[in-house]
Amino acid sequence: MGQYVGVTDAVGEIADRLYLLPPERFVAERSAAVAEARAAGDTRAAAALTKLRRPTVAAWLVNLVALRRPELLADLAELARSLRNAQRDLRGEQLRELSTQRRAVVSALAATARSLAAEADPDLGGAKLPLGEVETTLNAALADEEIAAVVRSGRLVRAVAYDGFGEVPRPQLRLITGGADDEADAGDEETGDGAATSAEARPGRAAGAARQAAALRTAVRRELAAAQEEAAAVEADLDRAAAAQRGSEQALTEIEAALADLAARRSTAAAELAEATTAHQAARRALVAARRRLGEAEAAAGTVADDEA
Repeated sequence: MGQYVGVTDAVGEIADRLYLLPPERFVAERSAAVAEARAAGDTRAAAALTKLRRPTVAAWLVNLVALRRPELLADLAELARSLRNAQRDLRGEQLRELSTQRRAVVSALAATARSLAAEADPDLGGAKLPLGEVETTLNAALADEEIAAVVRSGRLVRAVAYDGFGEVPRPQLRLITGGADDEADAGDEETGDGAATSAEARPGRAAGAARQAAALRTAVRRELAAAQEEAAAVEADLDRAAAAQRGSEQALTEIEAALADLAARRSTAAAELAEATTAHQAARRALVAARRRLGEAEAAAGTVADDEA
């Protein structure tokens, strides 16, 4: 961990280093930091460090992105604002485009988390990482600003999923179990109210549940109205397309009839041309024969005249 700086302000820096470590190293390094704080007489820092809880592998992957590539989470926050505005204003086309962008961004962030994990622990290069839980957590951050704040803090201890619908007052969070990591973490949890605990599920009160249900109904009505409007537009487009198809079919029929007429006329013209060509050739032959006979007659007449003389 390096030499301990005996001031409370150093706790945040130490916490960053802890949450960048692979989870299997977290407990030992935290214990060393607590021991250094106590040796320096900083009991407040020691108590704060003791409350830091070991993250699951999925939470560690999210923390890596938050601490190593915070600008990417800033882009995610901007995308979240655009999605909320498009949903609030029922801009269906923009919402579909942003949803496509959301999937691409979340997938890219998960790939970044995998690369950062390989840098932090080369032994994980070929390991199967819980990237599905990473994507679920990032989608939850897109849906809820409170979750997003915890994700950006780099102090996440478990992956979370958003169970709300649309923009509701108090979304319910559902913890995603991480298998062996959660079981190992169960024995490592400390009492306290660390930053990551704000991302865990909380029981809803009756009034909050009523507000949430009302907001859910409003969101559903909006979605239904948007869907009905879109369906009507699609039906209108379908009617126009059907009319255009009928017009095209009629035009094609007329063109085919005209082509058939032209083909018949071409056939007749070809026959007439052949007949005229034959007659022309016969006339030329008759003309040649007539000229030959004329020549012969003229020659015979000249011979008779000579004899008479």
